[in-house]
Amino acid sequence: MAIKATYYGANGWLVDLDETRILIDPWLKGDLTFPPGDWLIKGELDREIDVPIDIDFLLLTQGQADHAHLPTLEKINKDIPVIASQAASNVVKQLGFTKIHTLKPGEIFKNNNLKIQATSGASVPNIENGYIIDLGLDSIYIEPHGFLDKKIKPRYIDLVITPVIDFSLPLVGKFIKGKTVLPQLLNLFNPTTILASTTGGDITFTGIINNLIKVDGSVDDISLFKDTSTKLINPLPLTVYEI
Repeated sequence: MAIKATYYGANGWLVDLDETRILIDPWLKGDLTFPPGDWLIKGELDREIDVPIDIDFLLLTQGQADHAHLPTLEKINKDIPVIASQAASNVVKQLGFTKIHTLKPGEIFKNNNLKIQATSGASVPNIENGYIIDLGLDSIYIEPHGFLDKKIKPRYIDLVITPVIDFSLPLVGKFIKGKTVLPQLLNLFNPTTILASTTGGDITFTGIINNLIKVDGSVDDISLFKDTSTKLINPLPLTVYEI
């Protein structure tokens, strides 16, 4: 078996494990905005993307708009089963999704050979989710902000989807800790492949917050991989990567 992963930019992914298709945190259509308005921060897609067909599960890590994106979720079949954090579950419930499985960190969703375990993720402001996905011999770990659950025990993971850059704001500090967490992920999971996430894609951001963000690290910096066989991929949008 093999894992196939397609990047949609920002936090969005489609992963295929043995023909089980899981859509993760999709932002495919429309702008991205946060209260109180566009002046604070606004994201615009350079091109809109069709909702993929034959989705088996929708997986949402957070209830924030860049993970549970309303204009995109409105276009998705409401009968598709959703696995989500509590905040994200509240969003999809209001949109009329009918099969919602809410997971708190440590809880597990099972369906035949598929197992999805929620891990403790970023606090924005409430604790959101990362996930460990297992199907047969294939495994994926994903957490979009670089916040690692200290309760996770060492184990092998085939594919890790994570940011690899740190983002910080004055007074707030680091809100994405990709560079910081990367050595820990390598040590904990010894993955075959890492796909860089969260900060990529064909997207234009504007607004006050965008101008204040400080960046530390680069997806082209391979120095952290000098003592490991793990392969780092900076994914191109809409490209299918087979692991």
